[in-house]
Amino acid sequence: MPDVRTAAVEAAIEGELRLLQPEVRSSPELLAELLHPEFREFGSSGRYWDRPSIIESLVAGEDPGPRPVVVSQMDGVQLAPDLVHLTFDTVHAGRHTHRSSLWRRTDAGWQMYFHQASPFPAEGE
Repeated sequence: MPDVRTAAVEAAIEGELRLLQPEVRSSPELLAELLHPEFREFGSSGRYWDRPSIIESLVAGEDPGPRPVVVSQMDGVQLAPDLVHLTFDTVHAGRHTHRSSLWRRTDAGWQMYFHQASPFPAEGE
């Protein structure tokens, strides 16, 4: 049976991909639309981020920089009517990272509630 994505999973994927766009990452207003007020992240560096600190860092251009982010193996599952879990991999500036996000539906739409990034070596490294 083919894997059929729900509208909720599609909305979360759309939001996730928007968050990787340089024009979104440089806009505090667009970031605020996509990040839940209680947003938390464990970054690939091991650093803990909350919503204000990640918005400040992204707008300051500290991460990820102008180089493109390559996304692969994006998959999602709807855990509840208002909750989606996404997993995917990225490559940016030669760094490979497994990523996991929780997206919640709010009155403002789908917003990222939690994110975790874990670096991993490229094949052959």
